[in-house]
Amino acid sequence: MAGVLEVEVRPRSPLRLPRSGGDGVMRTREGVIERLLHVGPCPVRVRCWQARTGIRIRAERIQPRLLINFDAEAECSEAGDEQLEIAIERMRFALWVDEDISGFYAQCKAAPLLRKAIRLKPWTRPKRRPWAWEALAWAITEQLIESSRAAVIQRRIVRRWGPKAAPAGRSERPLMDVPSPRLIAGRAPAELVSMDLTEARSIAMVRCAREVNAGRADLADPAADRRLLAIREVGPWTIQCLGQGGRGDYDSLPAGDLAYVKLVGQLERLGRKATVQEVEEYFAPYAPYRSLAGSFALAGWQRAAAQGPPLRAAPGSLAA
Repeated sequence: MAGVLEVEVRPRSPLRLPRSGGDGVMRTREGVIERLLHVGPCPVRVRCWQARTGIRIRAERIQPRLLINFDAEAECSEAGDEQLEIAIERMRFALWVDEDISGFYAQCKAAPLLRKAIRLKPWTRPKRRPWAWEALAWAITEQLIESSRAAVIQRRIVRRWGPKAAPAGRSERPLMDVPSPRLIAGRAPAELVSMDLTEARSIAMVRCAREVNAGRADLADPAADRRLLAIREVGPWTIQCLGQGGRGDYDSLPAGDLAYVKLVGQLERLGRKATVQEVEEYFAPYAPYRSLAGSFALAGWQRAAAQGPPLRAAPGSLAA
């Protein structure tokens, strides 16, 4: 079929496809994951589903004239074979289909903290994004707030500025993509504040987008972290989320995450939320797989920890 590229991949480790994302970009219909993805200026529809012998990923070009793009200055072009291949490669990354984590299983399967989750939920994985920019932008929205509130902010941003395209079949709403760094770089912070993002984080997102759009920060390269950390409201937690969700770093643990400070506080019986340093010390034995270890720990213990007594905040535990 012209304008379509499809591959089948047999995962190298136990794996399940994720459900729809809270930001409204990726969604599932009858077992098929679908989203709009841009490779440069080229819009691509990607669809992924579990087949009998593996996971199938299909990339389809979208006619630019069918794209509703609120970035009036953007020049969309039709995807070619190269762009379709890149779209599939980015979804393979986001879905973990090529990752062999047998080394993690071998190192951690006997650990009391992880062995039950590894046995019962071996498909557990940290969430990844196809592009590092998505991981960075959404990490900024998630700083120090509940994930449900962050998801509302993300959906507002996507609905307001994200490119949109008609879905492959009948649907109640179009496919959507995360706004590009170029588009966010042109926003006034007050516009993001109207999405319920705080003023400080709105400024941080715009500044990050300008660094990326100008080519001063290559988010795929950890060397860019130094430039990002110079931006107020961008701290170690945000960079760790970028490493985990945008670069696929097995050892990048967002230690200041609310889920982890609560979990370690309960498991260590601290009577309070753990500090960032205490979380880092707790997961240090699981290096170089701390990102995976953290996800499996949450999968196995988060519900039990949530049933414990409320925990007070630890002094100095907040981190961006």
